[in-house]
Amino acid sequence: MFTIELFSIGAGIVIALIIFLIIAKFFNLWLRARISNAPVSIVNLLAMYLRGVPNALIVDTRITAAKAGIPINTDQLEAHYLAGGEVSHVVLSLIAADKAGIPLDFNRACAIDLACKGTSKTVLEAVRTSINPKVIDCPHPDMGRGGKIDAVAKDGISLRVRARVTVRTNLDRFIGGATEETVVARVGEGIVTCIGSSASYKDVLENPDSISKLVLHKGVDAGTAFEILSIDIADIDVGENVGAKLQAEQAETDKKIAQANAEVRRAAAVAVEQEMAARTQEMRARVVESEAQIPLAMAEAFRSGNLGIMDFARYKNITADTDMRSKIAGAGNANQG
Repeated sequence: MFTIELFSIGAGIVIALIIFLIIAKFFNLWLRARISNAPVSIVNLLAMYLRGVPNALIVDTRITAAKAGIPINTDQLEAHYLAGGEVSHVVLSLIAADKAGIPLDFNRACAIDLACKGTSKTVLEAVRTSINPKVIDCPHPDMGRGGKIDAVAKDGISLRVRARVTVRTNLDRFIGGATEETVVARVGEGIVTCIGSSASYKDVLENPDSISKLVLHKGVDAGTAFEILSIDIADIDVGENVGAKLQAEQAETDKKIAQANAEVRRAAAVAVEQEMAARTQEMRARVVESEAQIPLAMAEAFRSGNLGIMDFARYKNITADTDMRSKIAGAGNANQG
């Protein structure tokens, strides 16, 4: 009986000691939450500790929210922390939105925070951008190309344009909305379209605001996480005469094609000339061959009695007379030359 009483007393002392240690460990947080009008029970603090949740962070963020008049319980903060979110950013974004009069509830803030996970953005930055619009350079300086967009008007003159886009975050479309890169790409496309549809580059230089009006009219912020407030043409320069350059290159190409065609015709003419020379030589050979038959025919005529001596003498006289005339004619032509 005495042993049972001692055991009961010892167990009670151990339990009391454990309760005392728990209260001592979490008393500071409990007291801080209590006097800040954001009470958290010792049991909840112990449960958070056992779940591996930093209870100090949860208590501090709840105190911050309570002081700002935003009702949030510890279960909501714990759930968002366990989901991998930043509870401090969520609470600060809710406070900033509330002070700015922007409608934003806790669930949407948590969703935006989780959507920003793994990126360089935060839900607090999204809310701040919604309050204070920011300026995006188009094209982005990291994209190169000299920091300007090149476009060619109908007259062939190129223009180099740099624009600045003022945007603010649209919290309703932030989840699932396109990013800044999409806005920059769409604005760049609108600039190229506007300049390309202009009859002359002078029209664009005279009215650069026509670019802004056309791009805004196209609604380039549709489906994005931003709302475009204005598009300002920061700089515009006249580039090279692309049309004239292309025409010169085309003319040079046409020239080379014409030269190639002429060379083909010349080669064909040379081939025909050589063929005709060969045919001429062939005909001359036939003439020589035919002339070689004449003495044989005359001999045959002598043998058959169809040609007499006088006939042959007249033939020789005619041949000699013909040779003499040919030589005299050749000598005359040489003297005239």
